[in-house]
Amino acid sequence: MTRLKPPCEVISRYFLPAFRSLVAKRLIKDYAFTQVAAAKKLGITQAAISQYLYSKRGAEKLNQLEKIPEVKEVVTALAKEIAEGNVSGEEVVLRLCEACKALKGQLKP
Repeated sequence: MTRLKPPCEVISRYFLPAFRSLVAKRLIKDYAFTQVAAAKKLGITQAAISQYLYSKRGAEKLNQLEKIPEVKEVVTALAKEIAEGNVSGEEVVLRLCEACKALKGQLKP
């Protein structure tokens, strides 16, 4: 029996870590955030940020995500808004949901 996965399950399992990785890297590289500060803003642990930076988490789909222009735009805009303090934690989560919606249909697990 084949188990069908809803798009949100595929996104959260395979692509959300890669998306967070891109945002975390942008915050650290472009806005001089520490791993702790980036983790706090993204609602994850510093250990997760470290794994993102050293490609131990989210790396599987990172290359695929980086090739999608809409993803680059969302990552750039979200990192900038986080760095400028223009979004709350709840808004970060909503932006991640928006990115998920934009990705549906474009990605393969």
